[in-house]
Amino acid sequence: MTLRIEIEDLAKHFGAIKAVDGVSFSVRKGEVLGFLGPNGAGKSTTMKMITGFLAPTRGTVRVCGHDVLTDPISVKACLGYLPEGAPAYADMTPDGFLRFIADIRGLTGADKKRAVASAADRAQIKTVMFQPIETLSKGYKRRVGLAQAILHNPPVLILDEPTDGLDPNQKYEVRTLINEMAHDKAIIISTHILEEVHALCTRNVVIANGQIQFDGTPSQLEAMSDYHNAVCVSVANIDGNAFTAFLNGLDFIAKVETLSANRGFRIYPSNGRQITLELAQVIRGNGWEIDSLYAENGRLDEVFRTITMGATGSLRSSI
Repeated sequence: MTLRIEIEDLAKHFGAIKAVDGVSFSVRKGEVLGFLGPNGAGKSTTMKMITGFLAPTRGTVRVCGHDVLTDPISVKACLGYLPEGAPAYADMTPDGFLRFIADIRGLTGADKKRAVASAADRAQIKTVMFQPIETLSKGYKRRVGLAQAILHNPPVLILDEPTDGLDPNQKYEVRTLINEMAHDKAIIISTHILEEVHALCTRNVVIANGQIQFDGTPSQLEAMSDYHNAVCVSVANIDGNAFTAFLNGLDFIAKVETLSANRGFRIYPSNGRQITLELAQVIRGNGWEIDSLYAENGRLDEVFRTITMGATGSLRSSI
């Protein structure tokens, strides 16, 4: 895979406030990096520095080999950017706005016409192309912003909350589009919607207090959950105390939790390993009948809180 984005020791300080404080990571062609973090963690500030909208206090950003400080025009030519809030000229129509963006990107004639039509089609805004942008719903405004980001088919996309304000159908459509584009682009998506970790991302970076707290795959992130590979089981006609005592005697089980309302038991494995088959075999081997049994993948909201609250506490230490 080709390296498309390189970030080294990136920092942005606003007086005593360290909005971003020593961030380093890279993104390759074919990667969709989910940039996760609580409000105020430094996500949008980092993305603005990558795109050249903010000058860093220190550090280096390169996009497709171009330095954002020494060659900002080449950087902007290589990327499409959907900013937070998807700002656009309210009195323009989407058609006029996209043609305006095409002019800025240097597209003319048939190339310009094709680019505008393709972007409108892929962002699914063709039905509102001639309405004033100020009359559009939040979801459509977001899609107009996405259309301008992909208009020139850039090798790098920086998308700040791309599904914010979209209804479930629109979210599905935008996620499908991002997945379709991912094979030949490097994409960074800032989001606080944890379901997008699996729906979109091949890798995740979690930032809190302006610093990276995690960098890895969605599966690695999920595996940090206390619930990862925990097994929920319900057994017919069983004495709960006897069953719990039996389970606690097994060396591959770390803990047993009784669930409320006759829902059975949650069984936590030792060392987080997969125990579903092994557990089912020993239960049936004792003559018990299993009503239901399933393994949990892990809970991203729990992991998110653990990572970000552990880094930030109740208040940002830099403020």
